[in-house]
Amino acid sequence: MQYFSQITGIRETEKGTDLILHIPGEQIQGKIIKYRNGSRIDAEIRIEDGRTITPDQRKKIFATIKDIAEYTGDHPEGLRAWLLYQYCAETGEMPFSLSNCSISQAREFITFIIDFILKEDIPLSDAALNRTEDIDRYLWSCIKYKRCCICGKSPSDLHHWDAIGMGMDRRAIDDSKNRKIQLCREHHTEAHTIGRDTFGAKYHVYGIAYREE
Repeated sequence: MQYFSQITGIRETEKGTDLILHIPGEQIQGKIIKYRNGSRIDAEIRIEDGRTITPDQRKKIFATIKDIAEYTGDHPEGLRAWLLYQYCAETGEMPFSLSNCSISQAREFITFIIDFILKEDIPLSDAALNRTEDIDRYLWSCIKYKRCCICGKSPSDLHHWDAIGMGMDRRAIDDSKNRKIQLCREHHTEAHTIGRDTFGAKYHVYGIAYREE
């Protein structure tokens, strides 16, 4: 469930912050009680700071949709509407306009469509790394869909950002907490040649501890 709400009261205590929320025009007590976890009801709150989508975010969105449309043969306007519908269906967001949505909504939508192109192996006219606004999620998706995080190429290799060590049998150790990054053969070789830190500084990437959602 997701509803527009207003914070009408705030109180800080030693244990945290108490909020009083008002949801205009909705009677949802029965729905909320259904999701009670013991004596509490878990919820996630996103605070809107009043800032709207930036020109750079809008440019990233429309450029990516244009690239997808050119690859699939779909009309950009219809594709944009379909992607927005899919995003709202998956996240529970209410429909919104790309002309005046919030910065956070635009950021999350960009993350959604970048994830889509990685999953469907859709080429872009610019590196997806330059268009993402959530680098952690991008690096995670590159590992999941086995796309090089620098150029988007596949096939690619899982590169251990945290070296396991010479002579160690990778099949015999648990490396689930070691940071990793997905790289094509070319960039994998470069990472070994110039070193991890230099490579990370050059491309503004880093290793992450990957776990399936």
